[in-house]
Amino acid sequence: MSKLAEKVLQELIHAIENDELVLPTLPEVALKVREAAEDPDVGIPQISKVIGNDAALTARIIKVVNSPLLRSNKEITDLQMAVSRLGINYTCNLATGLAMEQMFQATSDVVDRKMREVWNKSTEIAGICHVLCRHYTRLMPDQATLAGLVHQIGVLPILTYAEEHNELLADSISLNHVIEQIHPIIGDKILRTWEFPEPIAIVPSQYLDFTRDSAKVDYVDIVQVATLQSYLGSEHPYTQLDWSKVPAFAKLGLDPQVDMQADEDLSAAMEAAMSMLQ
Repeated sequence: MSKLAEKVLQELIHAIENDELVLPTLPEVALKVREAAEDPDVGIPQISKVIGNDAALTARIIKVVNSPLLRSNKEITDLQMAVSRLGINYTCNLATGLAMEQMFQATSDVVDRKMREVWNKSTEIAGICHVLCRHYTRLMPDQATLAGLVHQIGVLPILTYAEEHNELLADSISLNHVIEQIHPIIGDKILRTWEFPEPIAIVPSQYLDFTRDSAKVDYVDIVQVATLQSYLGSEHPYTQLDWSKVPAFAKLGLDPQVDMQADEDLSAAMEAAMSMLQ
């Protein structure tokens, strides 16, 4: 590890331990939707009203409800119908995930490009998570999608830090090293600060532990398998691992040798799930 990477890691770990690291906040519309959904008496009109204040988010939720993945027999054109078709919890998780995209933006071109890369990879993995969850588990696809979207959230404060430190920005090897080493810890901290439910809050810090073997299948397993599947056919180091030794595959009941892209139904479902998030 380079001296620069070591120095940055120490600074960031110190900042985390002393609560000095500025963590990103959820966009206001996501906060309001989550707050509204926590009220046991909340109804579809109230949730629709909160989302309806954000025209872009409204349009995207209507787009999702009409996607091939969820499409009903007739086209849905208004938000209240969309929320009643998806249900309050699904809408809340989807709105949170979609609203987060605006966080992955920066003023400097280099950082902005990197943030978009992270977001695009997250939507790809979230799409695979949605399909894995529906086909291989009894967990909630909306939660699995959200887990996929937030699994790299810890990268954000590192890139924000890099934006203010040109030496790190100029050294992409050191920057990537810092991201690899520390984004899981930061991600965990962010999701706990946002009061995300425990099964999702643990995803950033555990999804890269390929020996992890929990008692039963969970969202970490789904994100883990989705991450590995997303690199199939590439030169990425993850493709060199022995996937048959990754317990998550067995828990999902999925053959480690399977290429989901080669299965027509799964491939079409993944494409639909990814385009739903774009």
